[in-house]
Amino acid sequence: MRAFQEVAAGVLVATSRRMSTTSTVLASGGEALLIDPAWMPDELEALAASLDRRNLSVVGGFSTHAHQDHLLWHPGFGDAPRWASPRTAQLARSERATLVEYLGSDFPTRLADLMGSVQGTEAIPCASVPAGFHPELIVHDGHAPGHTALWLSEQRVLIAGDMLSDIELPLPFYPDDLPSYLEALDVLAVHAQHALVVIPGHGSPGTDALARVDADRRVLDDIIRGREPDDRRLADPGMQEALAHLREMVT
Repeated sequence: MRAFQEVAAGVLVATSRRMSTTSTVLASGGEALLIDPAWMPDELEALAASLDRRNLSVVGGFSTHAHQDHLLWHPGFGDAPRWASPRTAQLARSERATLVEYLGSDFPTRLADLMGSVQGTEAIPCASVPAGFHPELIVHDGHAPGHTALWLSEQRVLIAGDMLSDIELPLPFYPDDLPSYLEALDVLAVHAQHALVVIPGHGSPGTDALARVDADRRVLDDIIRGREPDDRRLADPGMQEALAHLREMVT
């Protein structure tokens, strides 16, 4: 795992060795809101240790969507309430057995038991958010039902969940979420045009939020029109398979 990088005042991002999955922390006044902590058991342990070294107490957690790599937790984070959109929370409960299976048989039981223990909310309660942050939840159905981005208006940071990646093509939820994904890009564009920083769920934070929206739109438009996309992400691991998957949606 790459160590925390401060991408904006009080906004820390660590990146997993697995799928470049990001963990984001909003920190101030000795308190922290932990967003999508991930991925591997030793990395979750390292995240807890890093927060401890920074004298940060976790006052809340948030999961952007109901995929196993975004519902994780560690005992070292404490017992703070963990939040998600209502749809994400519902899916975390109803799909729990499958999500645990996706973690793999060698994933520690003590961590698997903590996965997905989120409560649905329309807004993160103030007690779970450090001073100076007022995250707006942007809920849509792109990538997964109830997927949620967080917009930090004061910091002008867009925490995008599993969208706007610099290493992954757009990944709609198979088989029928392409229209919802396009709608989600429209929703995110409203905030992306004002963002100084974008944080994807997989990949690197950047200063090019709106350009990432446009790149994803171009890829999807090419696929819908039967053209071959020209996108550097096609050279990244797994993206030829993702491209084939996208083509299946429009045939």
